[in-house]
Amino acid sequence: MDSNNKNLPRGVELLNNPRLNKGTAFTPAERDALGIRGLIPPRAIHIEEQHDLVYGHYSYKRTDLDKYIYLMGLQDRNETLFYYLLTRHLDEMMPIVYTPTVGLACQKYSRIFRRPRGLIVSLDDRGRVDELLSNWPYQDIRIIVVTDGERILGLGDLGLNGLGIPVGKLSLYVAAAGIDPRLTLPVCLDVGTNNEELRNDPLYLGLGRSRERGAAYDALVDEFVSAVQKRWPRCLIQFEDFGNTNAFRLLAQYRDTGPVFNDDMQGTGAVAFAGLLGALRITGLSLTDQRIVFLGAGEAAVGISEAIINGLRDEGLSDAEARQRFWLVDSKGLVTRDRLDSLAEHKRPFARDEAPAATLLEVVERVQPTALLGVSGQPGLFTQAVIEMMAAHVERPIIFALSNPTSRAECTAEQAYTWTDGRAIFASGSPFDPVTLNGREYRPGQGNNAYIFPGVGLGALVSGAKRITDTMFHVAAKELADTVPDSLLKVGTIFPPMDDIHKVSMQLAAAVAREVYRLDLHSRPLPDDMEAEIEAFIWQAEYRSLV
Repeated sequence: MDSNNKNLPRGVELLNNPRLNKGTAFTPAERDALGIRGLIPPRAIHIEEQHDLVYGHYSYKRTDLDKYIYLMGLQDRNETLFYYLLTRHLDEMMPIVYTPTVGLACQKYSRIFRRPRGLIVSLDDRGRVDELLSNWPYQDIRIIVVTDGERILGLGDLGLNGLGIPVGKLSLYVAAAGIDPRLTLPVCLDVGTNNEELRNDPLYLGLGRSRERGAAYDALVDEFVSAVQKRWPRCLIQFEDFGNTNAFRLLAQYRDTGPVFNDDMQGTGAVAFAGLLGALRITGLSLTDQRIVFLGAGEAAVGISEAIINGLRDEGLSDAEARQRFWLVDSKGLVTRDRLDSLAEHKRPFARDEAPAATLLEVVERVQPTALLGVSGQPGLFTQAVIEMMAAHVERPIIFALSNPTSRAECTAEQAYTWTDGRAIFASGSPFDPVTLNGREYRPGQGNNAYIFPGVGLGALVSGAKRITDTMFHVAAKELADTVPDSLLKVGTIFPPMDDIHKVSMQLAAAVAREVYRLDLHSRPLPDDMEAEIEAFIWQAEYRSLV
């Protein structure tokens, strides 16, 4: 882009454009050519100096929510500088721009709203969705993250306030995988909320009515997906934080219409499967030796189970044999066949033909699991009795407390290590600090979907994927597990350092793209050098000359 482009804004309009604004980094030539001389201080400074300034401002903020608000404000003013800062401090800032702080930010979204970021499509917009898409200022969209706000992390129905999740996810696509932010669009489908507190809040900015469940809901979703696919035929659509009522059926309905996936199911499944493979590198046991108990039987549990089942098939097990490795516990106890008539459709394939069990402790005592995975959204349910019971039968118990945010984790890292005398292999959905026990330091891994979805998305974009398949997540999970060095496994860490996520995303993207070509689902020619093709696609957070 240069000053000969008649569409290039000038003056204050340019300074108010976060994707073009450089703040005090505009050169003297740019200031003259673009009508901004005198509108900013006269000294031109480099982006490195700007980084030092804004990082200092960020560091002075006392609370995580204040830090989140500051970063979102920076993104609204100067997007390049925001990503320059974020990519250099991703390990530190990931818990701010995403879980756990994004959960609190979503709860308070209506009260901290500053400037529009993303597209809001409400029930009142039926029949006009394509018009709303045309209002978005960037018209080459390749990735959309969309939510209806019904199941935001483990916090439940937040309605319109859930828009913070797509915004956060897409910032990770950029920071972790180098996706050009102009290619991304966060969307919230505002279909009301069943959160009575929000409906009664006079400052809530969404539709203040009960959540739509019927034909009007389906019509809005269908109009949205159809409008996106007509306007941007190869645009990747990521469903995010939909409730169980809709998540399974919407994925089934749209996954074969274009590049569509559900991160809560497929992304969570892949990252948990990768973590399990890493844990098995520590225990030395095989995947077929595992007995896996889930606390929670929703999207995440089914997604993880299906991901592991794909791995068990690779080991030669039949589908029926693989499913015998799983025990799912929901709010009513063990999922068994005597409950079949009342079970939701997604739970039925996992119903056990055995006696009922009312509590998790009873299930753990009966099954003696090698792995215990929490995806319930309910904190503290991995009690000392449960974990000690598990540890009594297993030398190296695998304990994944995956519910987000941190306040919803089924147990803490310290509890898992303490109650197993340091024998647990622990991972969580949100970060925990290292734990020192009996003079030894343990570094818990974080099973964050950010290890998976940016690489999958990048691989899909580079190859022009027409569909997103479970096998693409499978190869991504195996690639992720292979990136963990032995030195980390020795301290109990089963995921790579967050500082390495860009490198990891490149590796996953190459593996996913090769799977796209293997399945003949590509719309771009096969490159001679896949890694070079991916590298050429990457957007860098650096200023471009405008003159």
